[in-house]
Amino acid sequence: MAASRPVFRRFVGAVVAGVALAATSGCTVPVDAVAGVSVTVDGRLLGVMMICGHHIDGATLYVESDDADKSVTVGSWTAARPHKAGLVIWPLDSPAAGWTTTQALAPLTAGTTYSLYGWTKDNSWSAGNVSFTRADLDRLAPGKVLYDDFSDDGDEFTAVAPLTRFKATACRDM
Repeated sequence: MAASRPVFRRFVGAVVAGVALAATSGCTVPVDAVAGVSVTVDGRLLGVMMICGHHIDGATLYVESDDADKSVTVGSWTAARPHKAGLVIWPLDSPAAGWTTTQALAPLTAGTTYSLYGWTKDNSWSAGNVSFTRADLDRLAPGKVLYDDFSDDGDEFTAVAPLTRFKATACRDM
């Protein structure tokens, strides 16, 4: 019986390691794009996405909820063809070349936090989301992009940068 105790310990260790690995890996869609928002000179909302290497088939604007099943979609767009690596910008409140509005943008209200993210039809890739409020948009200037970025320490923060900087740096950590 003494000979089986080390075998049992190794077995238990392997099971614990496997469970820990499974718990930390989760079933999330890999992120390969960065979503952002901008505004036009007349204040219209723009979706901005820097796709880093694969593709994105669409985007959804929603209101977050503590219960994922209760998140509310505020607008949704599907690409006519998958958007490949590079920068994509489109108006969220009107038809846009290369995009079909699958749910028209609802009016944005003060005090509500919205999130925009990109997705693929087969869940192979996604865009990291950006969260914002109406007040954030009111302070946003044309030519600037609001997006979620990460510090050198890995802390997430909301950044506002010129479009050229967003395009040059958004994919650096992908």
